[in-house]
Amino acid sequence: MAGTQPTLITSVRRALAVIEIVAESPRPITAKTISRRTGLSLGTTYNLIRTLQHDGYLVAERDGLVLGDRLPGMAGSPGGMLIARGRSVLKELCRDLKAATYLTVFADGEIRLVDIVDSAEAPRVELCVGVQDSAHATAFGKQILAALPAKERLDYLHRHPPAPLTPYTIADPRDLLRTLDRTTGAAVDRQEYALGHRCIAVPVQTPTMVGAVAISMPADRPDPEERMIAALRDGAERLAVRLGTGTVDQFII
Repeated sequence: MAGTQPTLITSVRRALAVIEIVAESPRPITAKTISRRTGLSLGTTYNLIRTLQHDGYLVAERDGLVLGDRLPGMAGSPGGMLIARGRSVLKELCRDLKAATYLTVFADGEIRLVDIVDSAEAPRVELCVGVQDSAHATAFGKQILAALPAKERLDYLHRHPPAPLTPYTIADPRDLLRTLDRTTGAAVDRQEYALGHRCIAVPVQTPTMVGAVAISMPADRPDPEERMIAALRDGAERLAVRLGTGTVDQFII
């Protein structure tokens, strides 16, 4: 009948609103934040989340909610689907290597931190200096810079001049460029970003993305780097397969 309004199911619309908020979030998101953004009561939000978790549309992680595997059609969403695709690999690396794990990508001329997975036994390094201004001192930053064409690398370093963050930071541009030229399969940060911490990164590359996966640990940890690099490379291969169907625009956060 002309002019008849369609019947709208309120609970369905609320559930979709929750999914959209999780999909658009660049980090795992809490129920309280979802409640605030949707305007729903916390009780209603929890009921919706429990249902969506039960059916595989959402997954509860230690630091919040992420998209589940039941949402392949959400691949165009920024941030959220990348976390859903890659987080299981990061969790496995964190568990197996007992080290905080990081995923970064190069997008729009900048290095972006996409996700971090850590645990009480393997806490993350506090990012006291922003990722973009510390790429020269971090393993994942150096790995991405090493993978860039020379022109893009120089442009990045011109816009983000290297600065000494610790006594071990390579802050001289010429020394840094020589280090990047020698960096191929893995990059290491030995207390260059933060005293007492060591990080290792390997490349994650697809036809549409340049990225890196990295781990951090105490600087005096005795584990052989070769073993950790081998495990990281295995994880990077799995990440490349999972992320290879996306475009870099999806990963900007």
